[in-house]
Amino acid sequence: MKVAIIVFPGSNCDSDLHYVLENLCHVSAEYVPSTATSLDGFDAVMLPGGFSYGDYLRCGAIAALTPIMGAVRQFANSGKPVIGICNGFQILTEAHLLPGVLKKNDNLKFICRPVALQVENNDTPFTTKYVKDEKIHLPIAHSDGNFYADPATIDELEQNHQIVFRYVDQNPNGSVNDIAGICNRRGNVVGMMPHPERASEKIVGNDDGFKVFQSLLSLKH
Repeated sequence: MKVAIIVFPGSNCDSDLHYVLENLCHVSAEYVPSTATSLDGFDAVMLPGGFSYGDYLRCGAIAALTPIMGAVRQFANSGKPVIGICNGFQILTEAHLLPGVLKKNDNLKFICRPVALQVENNDTPFTTKYVKDEKIHLPIAHSDGNFYADPATIDELEQNHQIVFRYVDQNPNGSVNDIAGICNRRGNVVGMMPHPERASEKIVGNDDGFKVFQSLLSLKH
């Protein structure tokens, strides 16, 4: 398996993803700049967290207009797996590859701490190693993680099982329906605010996030 990690000016979790993929998953991971126009030869695409283009205009708004996103759109439309984490999730919504928006946290503050999640959909390329309704803990680190969509879109997401992760015990940012992660209707594009790459080894205190990457690997077996 060969995985593309898209790098935008301001990305800062790209090396975390590269470490997990190369050193823990033992697959080929390659940094692809936002100026590239092709994703030929890749089996999966990951959009990392960070502050692409300094979060100017809106988080992910400028990144969504870069050349590489045309290739990401083609890649996603072909049914191949794409995941956006934190800023990557914001970029996917700005590029209209996922519905909704990520707005300022209710408390208008940057939040950086572990949160409890429930796995709502274990039938995406990134969640098959989880058990439905499994409770896990992953770290968040964002100012704009408050997921919002109009009521009709929320109803569609709920009815079509497009909610992938949901906050439990406490909603840290005000996201409607406690939404922490969603997927597209087809299920191959996933966006999530929590960081699985920061919880992939016991040495950091928690490896609940590693199943995201193990799920992807299982596609090739």
